[in-house]
Amino acid sequence: METTRYNRQLILPEVGENGQEKLQQAKVLIIGLGGLGAAVLPYLAAAGIGEIGLIDEDVIEVSNLQRQVIYKTASVGNSKVEEAKNRALELNPTLKINAIVERVNGKNALSLFEQYDIIVDGTDNLSSKYLINDACCVTKKPFVYGSVYKFEGQVSVFNYQNGPTYRCVFPEENAAVRNCNEAGVMGISVGIIGMFQANEVLKMVLGIGEVLAGKLLVYNMLNSDQQKFEFSKKQIVKTDKTTFDHKYNVATTRNFEIPTSVAMEQINQPEVVFLDVRNLEESPKLAQSNCIQIPLSELEQELHQLNPQSKIIVFCQSGIRSKTAVTLLRKNQFISAFSIMGGMNAMTKFEPNETLFVS
Repeated sequence: METTRYNRQLILPEVGENGQEKLQQAKVLIIGLGGLGAAVLPYLAAAGIGEIGLIDEDVIEVSNLQRQVIYKTASVGNSKVEEAKNRALELNPTLKINAIVERVNGKNALSLFEQYDIIVDGTDNLSSKYLINDACCVTKKPFVYGSVYKFEGQVSVFNYQNGPTYRCVFPEENAAVRNCNEAGVMGISVGIIGMFQANEVLKMVLGIGEVLAGKLLVYNMLNSDQQKFEFSKKQIVKTDKTTFDHKYNVATTRNFEIPTSVAMEQINQPEVVFLDVRNLEESPKLAQSNCIQIPLSELEQELHQLNPQSKIIVFCQSGIRSKTAVTLLRKNQFISAFSIMGGMNAMTKFEPNETLFVS
């Protein structure tokens, strides 16, 4: 044990050498290395969490740097998890950091979660949060939840010692919630909420304080107002692998996502509609006559602009909002709606054609 490195927390009676040993033996998985994950990681690494898993398939973009402050401008285009691993090891080279360049899904979640003690949610989309929750229920792992919307953030710990789960607070799986790509966010907001999440991890590992299980902490960045709402266990998630596989893997066989290559093959087919669900100010634009733009927040009210019999290929900037749009379209009988994997980011890399895309 490096007593010099950890001196300031070793002298705390609540930590001491026994507590530091617990930290070094702990294994924590951080899902998503965006704003939240980038805030959680340095504090867990500095505290001496012995093994940290990082999973994210994204690369660093210039627009990330405003809030994902562990990355550098020179790292734009590099893998987030690889860069995050390097930053963590520069801070504390004694740790074991596992960098996993993937997206958490129904096929890898259970086997991955089994390898860790605590799961930290750094995602910004609802479908991932429900999957994380259900996988934590199956594997009996606590789920440290964090979410930010504009200037307000939320933190809780779900499935802690078989306590309430995410579905007890948010039972509606198809609710439409805008992420930071649509609503905007200040970097300090994800920083504050990420540190709250890191705090919950350390309390659980050390066995000190009061864990936010059965409590939802809501923090307002503009007035520093902090409220806690209590909730109880309401929804029982079936905790068997068969049920999980049926929900997340059988559904994958009829996935509504299509690869960029498949989408681009149809770019000049006038009967195929390309639907841009980004906000109006986002760029670049797809300069095709068969492209129509309807922001996701307006889509439900503007369905009359679309023909339910048409094949509709939906895209956003990264492929997250487009999946939400396709779910909405299919619920309204648009049976040939598909989402482009990776969105405009992937499209411009696949076909860097200056006449096809305009700023």
